[in-house]
Amino acid sequence: MKKIIAAVVLAAAAFVAVPTAANAAGYVPASNVSVSGAAVAGGTATVGFAAGSFVANETVTVSVTGAGAATLGALPITTVSKTYTASSTGAAAVSVTLPQGGSGTYSLTATGATSGNVATSALTVVPADGAAAVPAATNGNGELAFTGSTISMLAIWVAGGAVVLGGGLLLVRTSVRRQRETV
Repeated sequence: MKKIIAAVVLAAAAFVAVPTAANAAGYVPASNVSVSGAAVAGGTATVGFAAGSFVANETVTVSVTGAGAATLGALPITTVSKTYTASSTGAAAVSVTLPQGGSGTYSLTATGATSGNVATSALTVVPADGAAAVPAATNGNGELAFTGSTISMLAIWVAGGAVVLGGGLLLVRTSVRRQRETV
């Protein structure tokens, strides 16, 4: 019994100690990160990191990953990385130009080379023009096909409950019948 308790205590200690290594990096609080501008397809958004987010005049590597090519400077790639220099107060600002046909979430990560501070932001992009994002059909009236269901979720839950209840009644009936046969 003592060995089992010791093993559980060691496992719990290891479980608690491992995440501390992940917390070693200095994460910039979300309150220090601001997004302004147009986070729409083809638009430009500015992600700002407040003073104290990084060390003064520190090199900050910024990478953007998303479902299309975002542009930092003049590099349109699916994952873009570029280095910037923080101001004398440790602040930084990054302009992100989103692709014309882009949609979805773009993740921006800024990492300080000296401090190791990591700041993150997410830009959720909707198409600038819904009609431009969905090409018109060549046949028909130009609308998308209906791919949903006409059955409400309530009806599905009621039907599922009826099936479960019926199965339970069959099990009870079978159990009662077997008990009567053995008596």
